[in-house]
Amino acid sequence: MMPPMTPENNRRKFLGTAAVTAAFTIVPRHVLGGPGQVAPSDKITLAYIGVGTQGLREMLNLLAAPEIQITSVCDPSQYAVEYRDWSRDGLLNGIRRTLEKPDWRAGAEGTIPGGREVGKDIVETYYASKRSSDKFKGCAAYADFRELLDREKDLNAVKVMTPDHLHAVISIAAMKKGKHVIMHKPIANRLQEAKLVIDTARERGVATHFMPWDSNGAMEPVLAWIKEGAIGTLREVHNWTNRPMWPQYATIPTDTPPVPKGFDWDLWLGPEADRPYHPNYTHMVFRGWYDFGGGSMADMGHYSLWTVFNALELGSPTSIEPMLSHGHILKDSVAAGVKNDFSFPAASTVRFKYPARGQRPAVDLIWYEGGIRPPTPPELEEDAKELAAEGMMFVGDKGKILAGFRVESPRLIPESRMRGYEVAQARARRGQREAGQLSAGLRQWISACKGGQQSGGSFLNAWPISEAVNLYAVALRAGRKLTYDAAAMTITNVPEANKYLKREYRKGWDPGSV
Repeated sequence: MMPPMTPENNRRKFLGTAAVTAAFTIVPRHVLGGPGQVAPSDKITLAYIGVGTQGLREMLNLLAAPEIQITSVCDPSQYAVEYRDWSRDGLLNGIRRTLEKPDWRAGAEGTIPGGREVGKDIVETYYASKRSSDKFKGCAAYADFRELLDREKDLNAVKVMTPDHLHAVISIAAMKKGKHVIMHKPIANRLQEAKLVIDTARERGVATHFMPWDSNGAMEPVLAWIKEGAIGTLREVHNWTNRPMWPQYATIPTDTPPVPKGFDWDLWLGPEADRPYHPNYTHMVFRGWYDFGGGSMADMGHYSLWTVFNALELGSPTSIEPMLSHGHILKDSVAAGVKNDFSFPAASTVRFKYPARGQRPAVDLIWYEGGIRPPTPPELEEDAKELAAEGMMFVGDKGKILAGFRVESPRLIPESRMRGYEVAQARARRGQREAGQLSAGLRQWISACKGGQQSGGSFLNAWPISEAVNLYAVALRAGRKLTYDAAAMTITNVPEANKYLKREYRKGWDPGSV
């Protein structure tokens, strides 16, 4: 199986104009012939699948969109039980501000909102007070997305805000029914699933949007400096984050607490293997488990690196090399290493090697997480500065460009190198917007649902970054340097690692049958 973008249809001259190097595969909807197009005068009826903490946060801005009507919500959790968040009452207060109801759920302080009953209440309360002139018959609530897709006959689209392991099975089921899809990162937490999602989007011709596109920065200043020879030949791209900011458990839970009231554990597991319920798997902490999450690169790398992949046309890597540690334990008073292929490490580095392409030479991409970052370059020491906790650096054979994590505020280092070069002006990310306004990507997706062009964040443009993010997880899980045959989507030097490219589905959960 070949990746969606081939050299024949994607090769462009390296370091051309920004309009060319950062171009996306934007195809008119009438050419794609997608089903379920919405008349320009009609509202898009949307099912909101996944109303945990992040789902609710994302919902608040979407409610104000006049082109969209949320008609149903879906979540295996019925009530606000055992949710975690970044602050005790931050989400609760945000909901109250959006609804302009400071007494909404009075007395709920200290209980983090979440679940389908809360989602339904927010939708109905907002529409009743802010959009009372709209024809709205109430918001349906479902535990099972399959029941929702069967019963909501007038549904145009879905938004997927679930844990990572459910992204593929839900989005594929929706697209097979002709529904347009907008989804948070990642596309999937298995490589073969990600390919199937993108292939299904192409086959069905529906409007899709992958939300990280909204938050990517601009590569134009960096490309211009490289083209001018400011750092010589580009050799390496370094990107580092202080994530994870959630627990990544070193052991599998052995206790078996009761399943919370109103929580369908079987539905939450979805395609994954059965196991006893435990709160350390769910909600905010799912991302640290290989079965349920995609790790820190899936969480943050889409925001920083998608624009880099597009600009440099990185394509597929030839090798992926991890550096990680899971630590040691005492077993019967004897020190022993931890054999861990179930949870992501607390910190790691992964090096991807990308071959030369067109006029661009071979380049290495190095990802760092958990507080690890590159050694302070001598050029920065010359300025008596240190690397920030998160950032990006482009290394050539004659110099370096240092930038923020999402390529913001790039500059040549040391500062003396900037003499004679125009200082790059920080450009607002696509996702930045005034309160109550929609991102550029969401506006484009709405237009695509009504027959316009696919958004720049279409699933069809997400294969290279999705491939990298999933191979990162495979390399960490295998704990070995891997060589990769992109055409065959196969690990060639460690055959046993190929099992991590796919998932063993529980009965009834294979995306081909759901």
